[in-house]
Amino acid sequence: MNIAKLQPAHSQTLDVPSDIASLEAWFDQRFEEKLAEREAAKTPSLAIIATKGTMDMAYPPFILASTAAALGWDTSIFFTFYGLELLKKDLQLKVSPLGNPAMPMKMPFGPDWLQRINVPVPNLIASNLPGFENFATTMLEQTAKSKGVASIKELRDACIEVDVKLVACQMTVGLFNYDQDEFIPEIAEWVGASTYLAAAQKSSICLFI
Repeated sequence: MNIAKLQPAHSQTLDVPSDIASLEAWFDQRFEEKLAEREAAKTPSLAIIATKGTMDMAYPPFILASTAAALGWDTSIFFTFYGLELLKKDLQLKVSPLGNPAMPMKMPFGPDWLQRINVPVPNLIASNLPGFENFATTMLEQTAKSKGVASIKELRDACIEVDVKLVACQMTVGLFNYDQDEFIPEIAEWVGASTYLAAAQKSSICLFI
């Protein structure tokens, strides 16, 4: 019988040093290699906390989540307070330029030079001009459409299609006297902040929007 054939294969390939100093260096190297292998094999994860219920603030969580999920990441969004508006069956989202000085008004039509102009909106106008919020909402909708950017509903549907986990804040539902029938059926969980934070703590990236 050939005894060499009975020995484990790895015992022939691992060159383990005999002296203490070399053994420690060899162990450190092997440990770093195993950590690197484990990190490379780990699936990245993204946890997003969405707190805003306006149209302009609905874009970031849905765009980031759908992109991460499409890349193969484990992705979830926790909708709390006004962010719950993004999960309603009937989306009635508005743009609120008031208190948002970084938000310019863009012309959704006309020549390129006109569409590139940023028109700042003073708070005095945004707060006192009747119907200005509806006007700003229409302008953003038309601008997004002319640039080929998906609507909020389309982005939400994309998130559902790529298995983004949509999580609703149960406390907010009770606080605002919402009925669960008002929301889309694709909501994965109705939980409190402590439950979601326990999961978010383990994520690779956590964003508050």
